[in-house]
Parts: sequence; structure tokens; C-alpha cells
Amino acid sequence: MKKLLTVVLLITLVATPIASFAKKKSEIPQTTVEGLVLVPDTKDIAFVWAEPGADLSQYDRIHLVDPEVAFKKNWQKNQNRSSADRLNKVTSRDMERIKKDVAALFMEVFTEELTNGGYTLTEERAEDVLLVTPAIIDLYVTAPDIQSSSRNNSYSTTAGSMTLYMKLYDSETGDLLAKALDPTSDRDNGMMQWSTSTSNRAAARRMMKPWAEALRGGLDESRRVTSQDKE
Repeated sequence: MKKLLTVVLLITLVATPIASFAKKKSEIPQTTVEGLVLVPDTKDIAFVWAEPGADLSQYDRIHLVDPEVAFKKNWQKNQNRSSADRLNKVTSRDMERIKKDVAALFMEVFTEELTNGGYTLTEERAEDVLLVTPAIIDLYVTAPDIQSSSRNNSYSTTAGSMTLYMKLYDSETGDLLAKALDPTSDRDNGMMQWSTSTSNRAAARRMMKPWAEALRGGLDESRRVTSQDKE
């Protein structure tokens, strides 16, 4: 059980209440097709499934894969429907640019946190390398800064929301150790504010940083727990 909790600690993410995100937890599958078990009563995350007995303390290096990014369903359509300016429509090119920027920022935030924690990032596959494959799904940018000839400003009370879907593998064997699904939203300021690419980037960083801190903290904790077991 202690080893299972170690896996859970690795993915201690900032979460919104489960009831506001998806189904009731009682309706969520207790096991996955891969044999991972739903971890009960997690306080800081939405949903986590982990391999019973998994030990993460052996991993000294991280292979962090560039995340896939996907917008919330019908986001472009809804954005363009609400825009009165035909020159200020979200194009497919805008969406690709935003996804590329979000992925790059994710790598920047996680790389910074992990390297500051003393972990080495690598693309090598070895017994001491943990493979982390993240994805940002349901990305919702409330007021995107569209590259158009229009000078209309966009205003909103919050920058938007996103959900992290992350899987952890043993890079050498390919064994899936854990996976997590966790939503987060930018703080609501309660008043309309001008949204720019700079403000949206800052908001995205605020949402991503706790995830990176949790990954680093979980790795640290897994080592501490294993060290205590050996004493």
C-alpha cells in the first residue's frame, strides 16, 4: 500500500471538485483495461489509477515527451459565433499556433521545475528513466489574442481552463505505472480585464506550475519513503 501511495504522490495535481468536472467518483471504473487500480480518497487530484506495488524510487532521470494539445469540443465554432467582427475570427492557423505555444510553455514549466529539483531530463530509455507522456485536453481559451488586422480588444474575467491527462511508464520495459486526469481553471477576477497573448501565457503558466511542482514533489517523496523502508 505504501508503494501505491508513492505513485499517487507523484501525480499530486491541483484539482477542482470532482462533482464539477465529471461523473460521480462511484461511477468511475475501479480498474482500467491495463490493470491499474483507482486510488480512493485522493484529496488533491481528480482521478488517479496506479499499478499496485509500483516503486518510483528507482527513477533518477525523466523522459518528458512533448504534450499533445486539444481544444475543448466546438471551441472554435463557439468563439466565432460570439464574435461580431468577421475579421476577428479564429482560424485553423490560430488554433495550431496556440496549441504549439501551449505545448512549448508546458515543456518550459516542467523542465524548469524538474531541473531545479536536481532531476535530469533525457531522451534515453533505461532502467533509471521514467517516461512521462502528458496531454493537455479540453483547452478553453476564453479570449484568445487573434492575429488579425482588426484592432478590437478582448476582455474576460478569466483566461480559461484546461485538463491534464498524464501517463507514467517504465521507459525500459514500457510498463504503465500510473495515469491521471485532472482539470484546472484560471482564477476568476470578478471583473472584465483586457486579454492579450501575454496575459493568457501568464495564466497558462499559473495553471501548469502546480502540476510541475507536484511531479517534482512526488519524486522526492517516493525516494524518502523507500529510504525509510530500507532503514
